[in-house]
Amino acid sequence: MILYILYPVIPTVERSETIEQTLYVAQMLAEKVIRMAGQVVRDSFDQLTCVVQKGSYGDVVTAVDYESERIIWEEITEAFPNHAIHSEERGHNGQSNDWLWLIDPLDGTNNFAIGLPVFSISITLMYRAEPVLGVIYEPLVDRLYVASKRKGAYCNGIKLAVNKREDLQKGTIGWIQGHQVQNGKKAVNLRQHLDVRFKRMMRLWAPTLQWCMLAKGDIDGIILYNSEGAIYIRGYLWLKKQGRSLWILKESFLRKAILSPISLHAIRITKPICSTS
Repeated sequence: MILYILYPVIPTVERSETIEQTLYVAQMLAEKVIRMAGQVVRDSFDQLTCVVQKGSYGDVVTAVDYESERIIWEEITEAFPNHAIHSEERGHNGQSNDWLWLIDPLDGTNNFAIGLPVFSISITLMYRAEPVLGVIYEPLVDRLYVASKRKGAYCNGIKLAVNKREDLQKGTIGWIQGHQVQNGKKAVNLRQHLDVRFKRMMRLWAPTLQWCMLAKGDIDGIILYNSEGAIYIRGYLWLKKQGRSLWILKESFLRKAILSPISLHAIRITKPICSTS
């Protein structure tokens, strides 16, 4: 069954102009504030004195997370007071709107906390439940990634192109798993299965960077295992702008997909996988 959602009739030109204007201002704002937050993150790297445990899955949070989040949150709120915002630490701002901002003020906090320079800041803008703008910043190397609905994906102004490797088994793939997965037996079995069938399986614990590497062509694919929705949403926009697909596979198709010479660039697994041994 196909469900059609009907919205009030709005003249096409006027509606299009309004969306385009909002997207233009939103992109300029996102690029500005993510660099502001990036300056704080960069200046604080390897200078931490306090790291606090968060949740029951081994996550941590630092004062840098909160300061980066504050900068981004306040600038967006000032520019778009009616927009909804959901951020990693503060949660939701209580607004109900077609426009929703998703903020990860420091993706890869565990890496940051131990002095490993693998982390980023991420801002995603949704319009009516569809991602329309993604901005990711690597502050240590000054790489700014921007993907928008109508303009494609770029890094520091250079258009990105994914790797079109046909023999995927000779490539490098990324692994992204949800916080609740940990070292469950099925996840471990699947990782081992992948590890011996590809040149390299990469786990960065900074998912947004892996999406950027995929968009640049540095890696050949990504497997998501029970990953959180925000991670999927960010990746969806970057793949879509590259003309690639993110496939959600049932268990029965997973093994065949992994062993075949396919050109898929991302596979999302939404429930536990049977043993691959």
